[in-house]
Amino acid sequence: MIGFIGITNDNHIETHISIKNLNFSSYKWFWVDFNQPTKEEEQHLADTFQFHPLAIEDCVHRLQRPKLDYYDNHSFFVTHIVREEENEILKDELNYFIGDNFIVTFHLTQSDEVDEVWNRMLFQEDKEQWDSFYVFHQILDKTVDNYFPILHKIEDNLDKIEGNINRKSMNLLMNELFATRNMLLKLIHTINPMRDLLYRMLNSHHLNGITDRKEYFSDIYDHLLKLSDMIMSDRELTADIRDNYLSLNSHQTNNVMKVLTIITSIFAPLTFIAGIYGMNFEYMPELTWRYGYFLTIGLMAVTGISMFIWFKKKGWFG
Repeated sequence: MIGFIGITNDNHIETHISIKNLNFSSYKWFWVDFNQPTKEEEQHLADTFQFHPLAIEDCVHRLQRPKLDYYDNHSFFVTHIVREEENEILKDELNYFIGDNFIVTFHLTQSDEVDEVWNRMLFQEDKEQWDSFYVFHQILDKTVDNYFPILHKIEDNLDKIEGNINRKSMNLLMNELFATRNMLLKLIHTINPMRDLLYRMLNSHHLNGITDRKEYFSDIYDHLLKLSDMIMSDRELTADIRDNYLSLNSHQTNNVMKVLTIITSIFAPLTFIAGIYGMNFEYMPELTWRYGYFLTIGLMAVTGISMFIWFKKKGWFG
């Protein structure tokens, strides 16, 4: 589907215009949105707007890394939209073609960010402040703002994993922890390139529309820096939680091994005594003693208790 908003020279909005009959000179500026276009509609990128073939190719073949390319009569931007569904990070591509008097957005999936700015513009009374780069800033700002709820949800999950209020098993916690680390990794692969893209935009000498609103785009860049720092801190936290759980598991294993070692050490001499008197030699004087059985049991008890007391003094039970 292709949507159109055109701003005439007297700041009136026109929306019901067929892109086939579009006359660029009739508008102060205009916005065309390719929302999940068909193959036939995609052809307008080349036939109607005559965009560069490499830029069109980047639109059709997803997912490209966020980037900026300059062409003769327009600039081409690739950005990423991120959403979270069923504890999984999903990324979609949102592309922009921006010229002196137009902006063309292209996305193969539904974009809430574009819809929100589109509806806001339709019902905005003051149209004078709007232009192609203002639309670009509004969508980009909304895109970056939508990263924060996803990251905050991940941080809440990290708090639950660290506290383990529900007393989950170690294996289950580790699975959740590694799933969280994977989500953070996916965010890094979007946010860091987006941060680099904003840095390049702010330092570009070819984008007057951004230079005129440098403080607004700098604010988006600051948000991306904050997001990047938050993700790095969260990844360090997941590493600390992982190491703590592994250390705790190792400590518990050592305690179990220590108890088993103590039990084995106590029963070793008792087994030795039982083994000697379990041999069926005929000439063993102790076997004919009246109280030999009781003396042997007593010797075993004294040996076991003595070793227990000695281990306790050594601090093996601490």
